[in-house]
Amino acid sequence: MTGKERVWGLLEKAGITIDGNNPYDIRVFNDKLYDRVFSGGPLAVGESYVDGWWDADNLSEFFTKALSARLEDEIANFGLHIHILKAKLTNLQGVRRAFEVGERHYDAGNDLYKKMLDKRMVYTCGYWKDANNLGEAQEHKLDLVCKKIGLKKGDRILDIGCGWGSFAKVAAEHYGAEVVGITISKEQKALADELVEGLPVEIRIQDYRALNEKFDHIVSLGMFEHVGYKNYREFMKVAHRSLKDDGLFLLHTIGGNKSVFTTDPWVEKYIFPNGMLPSIKQIGDSIDGLFVMEDWHNFGTDYDKTLMSWFENFDKGWESIKENYDGRFYRMWKYYLLLSAGSFRARKNQLWQIVLSKNGVSGGYTSVR
Repeated sequence: MTGKERVWGLLEKAGITIDGNNPYDIRVFNDKLYDRVFSGGPLAVGESYVDGWWDADNLSEFFTKALSARLEDEIANFGLHIHILKAKLTNLQGVRRAFEVGERHYDAGNDLYKKMLDKRMVYTCGYWKDANNLGEAQEHKLDLVCKKIGLKKGDRILDIGCGWGSFAKVAAEHYGAEVVGITISKEQKALADELVEGLPVEIRIQDYRALNEKFDHIVSLGMFEHVGYKNYREFMKVAHRSLKDDGLFLLHTIGGNKSVFTTDPWVEKYIFPNGMLPSIKQIGDSIDGLFVMEDWHNFGTDYDKTLMSWFENFDKGWESIKENYDGRFYRMWKYYLLLSAGSFRARKNQLWQIVLSKNGVSGGYTSVR
């Protein structure tokens, strides 16, 4: 059986055809694609797209159908197994590598993120329950976080992975809190310092392992995906020692349906170096004996809407920033955003907000939705 015949057979399982009439059907521009996919696995699928070897009118729906049919398992190759073995043998998220994702992803350019994100520069999933657009979804998410931890005036909050200071600004402006935010991105800190100027907010470039002070509450929004399974327990120990006895810790993270040791090799190589998604079991093991789980809220389908909004903004704003990038970057970023949207639409990935206490909330915790 030729490589082309094998690809045809796989795509047929997902209801996808080559040169079909549906928007999720693919068009192949280089016949070398078929053998490349089977020799290179998931990494080759992404690289061949960036190289312009194939495309689809509705790329996010192509990924939804392909992931729902588990086609990624069908093209796993030797290189993928080496990728997994490397993650098992080394601590890819150790202190020495802690700042790599900041340099390669979050420092990609504030001009890019200004075009892609909402006005508050929130780079995590929005909460779309009562929202009509991205800006409202992000405002509602930030307010939801504040309400879930019972934030009040005078509280001192730690934000682990603070991004461009969006949560810190809302917590300080709307709730009268004092905030310490830590990031591993120089570009994020530079812009965050401007955005929170005049507020009781301190933005630091700091690895979470270096923390050694107490806070009334802790939040971590979209940073846990960079911690790595070998460091989950240490991360939780840091949060435990940094939280006052009666405080709450809200963890906002993408999660996966099964325990893994690494991430998609294309995403790891080009988007989030050393990243991986935790499972329920891995999070449970990491908090065992440290925290009481007060609330676990899954709104993963909202990430599909968020990512599609980001892509729409990125696509519309490309003309004004493309002189700082190139055509390959456009295809790479498009692939990243729409692959991610498809994975949430297919329910492969989830978005969890988990509220933790050290000793249990007296009388019980009241969930906020």
